[in-house]
Amino acid sequence: MTTEKIKFSAPCHFGLEKVLRFEVTRIGGENITVQDGRVSWEGGFDTLAKANINLSVAERVQILLAEYHAESFEELFDGMARVPLEQFIGKEDAFPIKGHSLNSKLTSIPACQKILKKAAVKRLQKAYHTSEFLPETGSLHQLQFTILKNQVSIYLDTSGAGLHKRGYRRNANLAPIRETLAAGILDLARLRSNMAVCDPFCGSGTFLIEAARRACHIAAGLDRRFISEQWDCIPESAWQNARTEALDNITHDVDFIGYGFDIDADAVALTMANAKKAGVEKYIQVQQRDIADFKAIPEAVTICNPPYGERMLELNDARRIYRTMGRVLETPAYIICGDAEFEDYFGRKADKRRKLYNGMIQCQLYCYFK
Repeated sequence: MTTEKIKFSAPCHFGLEKVLRFEVTRIGGENITVQDGRVSWEGGFDTLAKANINLSVAERVQILLAEYHAESFEELFDGMARVPLEQFIGKEDAFPIKGHSLNSKLTSIPACQKILKKAAVKRLQKAYHTSEFLPETGSLHQLQFTILKNQVSIYLDTSGAGLHKRGYRRNANLAPIRETLAAGILDLARLRSNMAVCDPFCGSGTFLIEAARRACHIAAGLDRRFISEQWDCIPESAWQNARTEALDNITHDVDFIGYGFDIDADAVALTMANAKKAGVEKYIQVQQRDIADFKAIPEAVTICNPPYGERMLELNDARRIYRTMGRVLETPAYIICGDAEFEDYFGRKADKRRKLYNGMIQCQLYCYFK
């Protein structure tokens, strides 16, 4: 078991790095560094557990095992052979490898996987004083590599399923927004526990549910499990303490209320079903309503992800919706949209814009607050 500080790294949506940095600070991360789409820090196993349970905008929590330069398979092998894998991976544990390469001399992903796997096996055989075949029947330790401009990074995933999978949204409508992106937008909107939120395109209810859980201080990953909970190297107390602390932070004495509307009756039912799974149904009210019939709710912040032509509707249909939105929505409003001409059809220039990505679609978060 390692007693040294562990280097962690968490990818996030481009544009949410500052939000994630604040969350990492709050869980006690040390020596925090920020890159495009990623935040790194140092900590112990207690930090690993807290990160998985509490980070709301991270896509996953990884251990950064090594960084080195490699332009040949020999250099790739030697770099992995120096990685102290035995600090985390037991003699019988499984350790598959996946990854990608970009703008590097080593371009064959299958070949890189084979070389790195061979080096990992050699390292673990030496560490466990055996020349026998490693059974890999134990707990899963997913290794991942990235090679960017001949710089190799070796990661060990601690989360398993992506952290956007909170456990409450087992069903979703067409083109849902990720929970991690929704949580980041709520933070950018500076949502507070005593504020009301309105989503006129509620879909499967992600914005409303994330807002309600945030208001109640319910940790993002409290209702799910993580792959590293099965690892022998992590004390069970790290997970117990992190979950106990998260449970103690929950409060249901809040004035929050979320109003959801959708033209689709199935979406209305789905939002309430998901809200019930998330434990926040009492804070959410949903009705079937077309955007043309929307009435502004006093004191509510509108946060929404309207349909855009690339995903669900033809572009002209989507733009007709934007015109309607411009007539019926009032400030404050935060709208994420992938149409570069949204403001023209909405009829107002945003007070502020932020570039974000919804999946592979480049979007803008249009902020109206004046």
